[in-house]
Amino acid sequence: MSKTNDIESVEKLCLAVGEIKKEIAKVIIGQEQIINDLLVSLLARGHCLLIGVPGLAKTLLIKTFSEVLDLRFNRIQFTPDLMPGDITGTEIIDEDPVTKRRDFRFIKGPIFANMILADEINRTPPKTQSALLEAMQEHKVTAAGTTHILDEPFFVLATQNPIEQEGTYPLPEAQLDRFMFNLWLDYPSINEEIEIIKTTTSDYTPHLKKILKAEDLISYQDLIKRVPVADNVIQYAVNFVNNTRPNTGNTQQFVNDWVSWGAGPRASQYLILAAKTKAVMEGRFTPSIDDVKTFLIPVLRHRIIPNFSAEADGINSVEIIKKLF
Repeated sequence: MSKTNDIESVEKLCLAVGEIKKEIAKVIIGQEQIINDLLVSLLARGHCLLIGVPGLAKTLLIKTFSEVLDLRFNRIQFTPDLMPGDITGTEIIDEDPVTKRRDFRFIKGPIFANMILADEINRTPPKTQSALLEAMQEHKVTAAGTTHILDEPFFVLATQNPIEQEGTYPLPEAQLDRFMFNLWLDYPSINEEIEIIKTTTSDYTPHLKKILKAEDLISYQDLIKRVPVADNVIQYAVNFVNNTRPNTGNTQQFVNDWVSWGAGPRASQYLILAAKTKAVMEGRFTPSIDDVKTFLIPVLRHRIIPNFSAEADGINSVEIIKKLF
């Protein structure tokens, strides 16, 4: 991180982050922590799973992000009858009007955008879920033997409704692991809700400035990769993740009693990436252990699988994380 250009880039990003949050605040009242975590995930090339009841402006939030960052946005409503081709695209027979020759032509699906809102991902069967999750992992789509590369940057925000779970298809743990963060969206405070009602029931129309372009965002994502991290910070992240795994030798007894499966190495990777991103967003050139601690719950919440004993005792993954902390 000794290069002058990188130092200047850190300073520019720090200023840009302030501007981005200022523009988003014109539309979204409150939810500062969610906005910050989404920005961290985007800069770290991660994806987010957002859990919240209907009506909390999840679609508006991600659409506002795309406008401020000048990115193409698509929303996909997941339903029980949604097919993989409805997401990735499909081939059609196209006839040349002159030669009458018929060829297959690929019609791109809604996955071909920079920011995707996968709304209620647990409403659709596993085959369709996996089509989205493969695109998240590989950043490409394969149809009829042809590979189509997705545009960068590529960010997926998948939502789940915590109520009305009947008839849903919960994501398997291996697929949950592909999400960098698991974020829980809370109800607004009374004062925030009053402000929301005032703005949404009036003729107020916010005018959003575009703070960054796609190429700027990609360069900042590359910058995050170049941020150095002290060995003791990496050691802290790895040790904490290792302590979530039952029966590994040094594990605390309550983990052995309550946890079926702990977090894998991807958790350590995301903790360090998130810590690096937070540091750069705040104008610092290397992360600290405190930066890692900030993201323990969103990174580990969906990667620690409590067993039946934990459920019987009313213990969930967040309480296990807090007890380890």
